[in-house]
Amino acid sequence: MNLYSTATSIYCHRTRIVLAEKDIAHESIIVDPRNLPEDLIDLNPYSSLPTLVDRDLVLYNSRVIMEYLEERFPHPPLMPVGPVARAQTRLALFRVENDWYPLAEIIETKGEKAAVKARKELMESIAASADVFSAMPYFLSEEFSLVDASIAPLLWRLPHYGIELPKAAKAVLTYADRLFDREGFKLSLTEGEREYRL
Repeated sequence: MNLYSTATSIYCHRTRIVLAEKDIAHESIIVDPRNLPEDLIDLNPYSSLPTLVDRDLVLYNSRVIMEYLEERFPHPPLMPVGPVARAQTRLALFRVENDWYPLAEIIETKGEKAAVKARKELMESIAASADVFSAMPYFLSEEFSLVDASIAPLLWRLPHYGIELPKAAKAVLTYADRLFDREGFKLSLTEGEREYRL
């Protein structure tokens, strides 16, 4: 199993977290998104990252990859068992991907004027969710899930984005420390990602 990934993409990072949390044997191939290898271009019609190759199966889109890994390697489970809880987890994933990830992308790729606005929106949105983060050890759960694997890369990058959460969001920082202490998270970090917190 090979994972083509970039050194700093939030989408790639969350897939690496799932691979590490499940202790799945794989080779992580870090590529430059501006200079993709020919074999990857041949495998993936969108030339997008991350791309997972598992024998004859080629998957792209981090969400599709994460759910495939969850189904193929069910232990430890990163999704709840019941259909209602699974649906709630998928809805939480949808919200992270649609509310927070686009703001992170603006901060990373757009001009400073757009980044200032996105920083403020992202900081306020995360801070407004502090009560949710304090309710249980993980995101609305007693156990680490795909939602936590998706939030962890975002929280790890806050200093890099120039975002400092207010004191009222202490529960978010406590939650973040809990995620960052996990062995799977530590193993998922690339050298470039480690530098965000030096």
